[in-house]
Amino acid sequence: MNILFWILPAIALLLIMAPLFPIYKGITTGKQVKRRMIFNLCAFFGVCALCLILPVGDMVALAAPAGETVAQGVGNPGFAAGMAYLAAALVTGLSCIGAGIAVAAAAPAAIGAFSEDPKAFGKALIFVALGEGVALYGLLISILILNKV
Repeated sequence: MNILFWILPAIALLLIMAPLFPIYKGITTGKQVKRRMIFNLCAFFGVCALCLILPVGDMVALAAPAGETVAQGVGNPGFAAGMAYLAAALVTGLSCIGAGIAVAAAAPAAIGAFSEDPKAFGKALIFVALGEGVALYGLLISILILNKV
């Protein structure tokens, strides 16, 4: 068990770091980046599957106290609070990623439109602000979730 305690996290770390090795080796092109992204996603889901299949030291598995079944442990307030914190973190993180993608697409187009026609500044700014609104909505939802904990 002691060896597994060190080997499985090392394997997980190597799976997560695996896409960085080809990037370090050479120059990237569009096709290579696409393959590396697919490889990175496969490595991520592989680590998730390992965490579900092989819980090491009760880091992933729900440990119920002695004399209590797992079904009784799921109903405890600590579990609900933990899931609420996880939900708030996911809402904030994923909405910020979405807002970043939206702004990355809208801002260069807005700058290009503004450089050609200065009257288009207001219209272009609206599209950039709409992308940022996604992050604000995610932050608002996470605040509402945390107020219920």
